[in-house]
Amino acid sequence: MAGTIKGPAIFLAQFAGDAAPFNSLDSICKWAASLGYKGVQIPSWDGRLFDLKKAAESKSYCDEVAGIVARHGLAITELSTHLQGQLVAVHPAYNEAFDGFAPPEVRGKPRERQAWAVEQLKAAATASRHLGLDASVTFSGALAWPFAYPWPQRPAGLIDEAFGELAKRWKPILDAYDAVGVDVCYELHPGEDLFDGATFERFVDRLKGHKRANINYDPSHFVLQQLDYLAFIDIYHERIKAFHAKDAEFNPTGRQGVYSGYASWTERAGRFRSLGDGQVDFTGVFSKLAQYDYASWAVLEWECCLKHPEDGAAEGAPFIAAHIIRVTEKAFDDFAGGGTDRKAVRRMLGLGR
Repeated sequence: MAGTIKGPAIFLAQFAGDAAPFNSLDSICKWAASLGYKGVQIPSWDGRLFDLKKAAESKSYCDEVAGIVARHGLAITELSTHLQGQLVAVHPAYNEAFDGFAPPEVRGKPRERQAWAVEQLKAAATASRHLGLDASVTFSGALAWPFAYPWPQRPAGLIDEAFGELAKRWKPILDAYDAVGVDVCYELHPGEDLFDGATFERFVDRLKGHKRANINYDPSHFVLQQLDYLAFIDIYHERIKAFHAKDAEFNPTGRQGVYSGYASWTERAGRFRSLGDGQVDFTGVFSKLAQYDYASWAVLEWECCLKHPEDGAAEGAPFIAAHIIRVTEKAFDDFAGGGTDRKAVRRMLGLGR
């Protein structure tokens, strides 16, 4: 049966704040529904919107959360564990930078911080099942990222060792998700060890093809890497189980290209843009996803160095809605078809009876 993409939905992480209507799940859902969204992706680390520990322990709490969302005509698309996933693997060069993703009691303590992150991921698996969700979105973390560019020359075995360790850390987490029937969808993102198709393949190979290791497809990160984001869908569609609709542009100059010269986001050759303002061919993206029967959610992840977020959110819902293709269950030329049988087919081929 052909599937039609669900949406529009919105990732709440970039909008949550201390001021109304962004400071509680009820009020932010009311805001999202007023803009035409049908689903919300919830950042599991943001206590203003969601209590992950309570959600893992209490199905009743999850029913309450789902009820709040449903009162506004919305559904929960996925839980996000991007910040916790980042902490499953952190190269020492980034210890200080990523400490802020963890609670104060484990900051400055890499082993304790990693253990906390693993428990958070496992809690999100249980919470996802309590909420009736089949997928969750996250980051992989990184051990090899400081060595992404091969200078100085990488010693033999460095990358294999890094991916072996990354797979070792994620295997029990993926098994926990498998036990409750939930997919882990990695957002392939620079700064993570899983940042393109080749690195995702390397990871899955080390996991012997673990069926719960899947992809949160986001074309914006591929524009900035100059990767063919439409061909990516052809190759990896069987593993694409979540979708961030986010735009980007790449405008190289005589001064900077992919690495963008340490410039600020506004001045970079590659930068994220509000949906519809960048270079992503969303007609092509939605067509490819429809071709391969992707039937889960299209979730706006808003990031833009120029436009106000509330304007980006308001424009995002109709943009996604206009691109969703209601997949047909019949061929356009069925009207010209005629009944046939094997004998008729053989006659048409000149094969006699």
